[in-house]
Amino acid sequence: MGAGDLGRVYKDGEVIVRQGEAGDCMYVIQAGKAEVLQEQNGRNMRLAVLEEKDFFGEMALFEREVRSATVRALAEVRILTVDKRAFLRRIQEDPTLAFRVVEQLCHRVRRLNEELAQTKTGT
Repeated sequence: MGAGDLGRVYKDGEVIVRQGEAGDCMYVIQAGKAEVLQEQNGRNMRLAVLEEKDFFGEMALFEREVRSATVRALAEVRILTVDKRAFLRRIQEDPTLAFRVVEQLCHRVRRLNEELAQTKTGT
C-alpha cells in the first residue's frame, strides 16, 4: 500500500467490523494488532490475532454478504480501509496484491475444510 495512505486509528477494544454487519471494503493493518472474534453459542471465540500488513474483510470486495466475524483492536491499531475501486487500482500498481488476497482466501478455505473434516470424524 502507498506510503502516503494513513488509516484510521482505533483504540484498545474498539470494534473495527462487527459480525453480521454488511460490508463492501477490506482493511489493512498499518500498525498494531487486532483480534478476530466469532460469536458461538453466545460467547466470543478468538479465531486469530492479526498484525501489521495483515488484511481482513477481503470477501466483501467479491460478494455482498455480511461479515463472518468481529475484528477488534488490541491496544492501539491503525487501519487502512480499501474499497473495490481502490483495490482494483492498487492491483494495477502492485499485481502481487491480488496473489496475496487469493492466497489468503485459499488458506481460509483449506482451514475450514480441515475443521469440517474433524467435525465429521468427531475428532
